[in-house]
Amino acid sequence: MPRISPWMQQLGRRLFSVGRRELHLLIPVLLLTAALWTFASIAEEVVEGESHALDKAILLSMRMPHDLAEPRGPLWLEELARDFTALGGTGVLTFVILVVLGFLLLQGKTRVAGVMIVALGGGMLLSPILKRGFDRPRPDLVPHEVLVYSASFPSGHALHAAVVYLTLGALLARVQPHRRLKGYVLTVSMVLMILVGSTRVYLGVHWPTDVLAGWAAGAAWAILFWLITFWLQQRGILESDK
Repeated sequence: MPRISPWMQQLGRRLFSVGRRELHLLIPVLLLTAALWTFASIAEEVVEGESHALDKAILLSMRMPHDLAEPRGPLWLEELARDFTALGGTGVLTFVILVVLGFLLLQGKTRVAGVMIVALGGGMLLSPILKRGFDRPRPDLVPHEVLVYSASFPSGHALHAAVVYLTLGALLARVQPHRRLKGYVLTVSMVLMILVGSTRVYLGVHWPTDVLAGWAAGAAWAILFWLITFWLQQRGILESDK
């Protein structure tokens, strides 16, 4: 068999490296596009009132038919839902942000910490801006199991949980050297996001479409800053994950 010259082997390795890098960028870009499209589609249905029937059916399915004031399931499940929904509250999220910020600073990832502050600070502004724009009333079919005081669409807890947990997960995954650690961090981030959002519906304070829209908007923001972090690392501006 003809022997492949060293320069051809080197060229092949470079092309393979470029291909993998482009694939790593293509996937998050597609996910970002899908998240934005999902939010836009849900928002359109909400504005036109097309989602109300499905929202109502899902919300009522989580309540006892003979007493809408009672969520389905044992009392401990309702208490557990309150615990999980608190993971998307301002106090808990602020504490989590400070813990991760300290972790990054102790690791010497000062620039990553700076990007994290910008990402989370900007992301937390999305909820009040979008709520004012849509001004959707809260569900009035069932009693609210926790205190609420703002508009319904999108869910602030779901959006903030996605912004904080997914953004932190994406940024922390970027600076972890092992693939298992990256996967673990991202999985925990998604589980936390899902727990917070789903309990908002179970507790009767949000329509399902509020939560879906919050997840979509928050996920789009997290993916955007993953791409920004990747771009900064490729140019040596940000600490590498090596």
